[in-house]
Amino acid sequence: MKQKSSNSKKLNIFERWSFAVPILCYLTFFSMIWVLSVPLKSNTKLDIMSNDIKLYSKLKYEDTFEIKMKNSNFNSDKAEAENQLFNDKGEYMVNLNNNNGNTIHIDPTAVLEEVFKKADKNRNGKLDSKELSEWIRMKILEHITGAISNNYALFSLIDVSPKDDVISWKEYHNYFLKKRGFSNKYVNNHDEKRHKGLQRSIKEQIMRDKASWMEAAKSDPDALTVEEFLAFTHPESSAANHLALVDELYDKFDRDGDELLTEDEFAVLQTQGGEDEMVVIRQDENERRAEFRKSVDLNGDGKADRRELLHYVAPQSPRHSEHEAEALLALADNDHDNMLSLDEILAHPDLFLKSKMVDTAQSFHDEF
Repeated sequence: MKQKSSNSKKLNIFERWSFAVPILCYLTFFSMIWVLSVPLKSNTKLDIMSNDIKLYSKLKYEDTFEIKMKNSNFNSDKAEAENQLFNDKGEYMVNLNNNNGNTIHIDPTAVLEEVFKKADKNRNGKLDSKELSEWIRMKILEHITGAISNNYALFSLIDVSPKDDVISWKEYHNYFLKKRGFSNKYVNNHDEKRHKGLQRSIKEQIMRDKASWMEAAKSDPDALTVEEFLAFTHPESSAANHLALVDELYDKFDRDGDELLTEDEFAVLQTQGGEDEMVVIRQDENERRAEFRKSVDLNGDGKADRRELLHYVAPQSPRHSEHEAEALLALADNDHDNMLSLDEILAHPDLFLKSKMVDTAQSFHDEF
């Protein structure tokens, strides 16, 4: 009897498990499906970071292109540019966007205070000529380095149809219109001769760009190589433009045509007077002799060759930052102590906001 009862209990347990096992299998199966359908946190984070880096890189190149483009190619005419610089409250508008894509407005006083604090290395509340020139030279080097390093990436963004290692005027013009917010349909059907539907200010900008394009295009008037594109967007950074400046110096000063400038040739200017008479100009002769010895004649042999003159005209040369610092001191040093205080800088906001001390890119492009 006991044996029968034991067998009956075993049978009941077996029957219960026969029902439970399929249920557990189904539950396990659905649990696995749910787990697999949820993306791994680490992979998602890596994907987002990767996409953000790619997007940031693209935006960085395009934003740099907008800011540094010669003739402010993606800004409008002068009146609109002034509106971009100051909003209704007179606040300085820096070309920055927040995460929502909205433009950030920054008070010009805050901009100048920040620059002053960074340039004031000894923290004495004054900027002498050395601190000024060192800060300006650092900003110049940053600008030139950025222009050269980003040039190929910017070139590649525009060289797309076809991708043939040159940028045609049509490729550039299409990119220009798209950056202005025009649709692909409008760009593809745009009449480049009449520019129908464009504002007058944009048409004038296109004409200025076309003139700059023709100046930069050496090998083909309808296309730019990588180097020519750099001369178009950043003429101050182009080696070809530096060589042209050296040729201008030879034409102006090299009176004996030996492609070597002596101190006398550089310091004593001659110009054509009446009846083909040469007029000697000795104004600022001592200053020019001092500049020749300090900034032109690098090896001290009394004459300057092409290599030395290339160094002289290059924006990276210390003389550019030194001259800029001297000019700012002369214009804003109200108490004549050969130093600038923050109050003196804030008393001349337009002067400093448009200088290489603050807006290095625009200051360069105003000169070229």
